Amino acid sequence: MRFLTEKALLVCDHELGHVRLAPRQGLVRIDGQRVLVDDDPELRPIKGCPNTSPLVGILPCRTTQRVEAGYSDLLRIDGHRVCLDPVTGRTDGVPPVFNYLVRDPGQRLVGSDR
Repeated sequence: MRFLTEKALLVCDHELGHVRLAPRQGLVRIDGQRVLVDDDPELRPIKGCPNTSPLVGILPCRTTQRVEAGYSDLLRIDGHRVCLDPVTGRTDGVPPVFNYLVRDPGQRLVGSDR
């Protein structure tokens, strides 16, 4: 499992919806990029989701919800769990069955087993 950095690519299930990340810690960097920690992928805007059909009540993915899996159990930065590449959670898309997930961790140098 790789650490996520601010260059990570997270997408909704519809692949074209990209999550806009905003890392909050600046202590640890990999190849100049800040490492993401818990809460960084949560409540973030999703841009470009094509899934829409307002006439039948289908709305695009616009915001990430809480992370359901993918934070490190062991590694922390300033008390916050490190985000690993299996990070996933739900979006606010309607119907409420859509997820977001990692397509690219943003680096290939640092990983962890947990």
